[in-house]
Amino acid sequence: MSVNTPIRDWRGRRVWLVGGSAGIGAALATELAARGARLALSARGEAGLRSAVAACVAAGADEVRAWPLDVTRSADFVRVRDELLQCWGAIDLVVFNAGTYRALRAWDLDPQSVRETLGVNLLGVMDGVAAVLPALLAQGGRGEPAALALVGSVAGYGGLPRAAVYGPSKAALINFAEALHLDLAARGVSVFLISPGFVATALTAANEFRMPALQTPQQAAAAIVRGFARGAFEIHFPRRFSLFLKALRLLPYSLYFAIVRKATGA
Repeated sequence: MSVNTPIRDWRGRRVWLVGGSAGIGAALATELAARGARLALSARGEAGLRSAVAACVAAGADEVRAWPLDVTRSADFVRVRDELLQCWGAIDLVVFNAGTYRALRAWDLDPQSVRETLGVNLLGVMDGVAAVLPALLAQGGRGEPAALALVGSVAGYGGLPRAAVYGPSKAALINFAEALHLDLAARGVSVFLISPGFVATALTAANEFRMPALQTPQQAAAAIVRGFARGAFEIHFPRRFSLFLKALRLLPYSLYFAIVRKATGA
């Protein structure tokens, strides 16, 4: 059963994609460009944004623009939001995809790495939602399309080795998305939670372990678009891996810890 308004027709849909310069974000931008969406891509790196914009143009984008921002500066969200509203009049979908990852065991924890990860993966998303929500609520109240999509991770389902900060940042994002949906569904704003498994990106390339069910960014983008079309709250993939991790959380901790240790060699 759909709990969000399904998104199937992307023609003319105004999409702000935060974290759109590489990896899943860039692949999703290209996929939506080919489907006729009007795109605004944001990220810190201007070179990456230029490359992503060029890929969207090559895919047949009718409109794609780059708006650089730093998600750790809340004022950047306000600035770009105002510029987009002036340009478009409204924003139909905001995708919060910006994130950072560093493999950390418990004994590697330090204050700087903790704050850097939480600042991007959690606080940056919450700041961005706070900035765009008034405009989306106004649209929803008028019966116009309005939606948020938060990119989390299956690493947020439960504690995992090498994810002492990344995992908790994504677990908090899951909770945040659930709270948003409960508050906003009745007010006309859809909330999507995107939970990828391992995707081949520059960030995951640093992993020194075998990544099960590894997907390409293009496969991830296709799965996300299918999830939008279903109106699903959570879009998780690849399902053979994400469903396994969901099932693990139903087990007693004694079994959960034993299986995770055996599977990861921790």
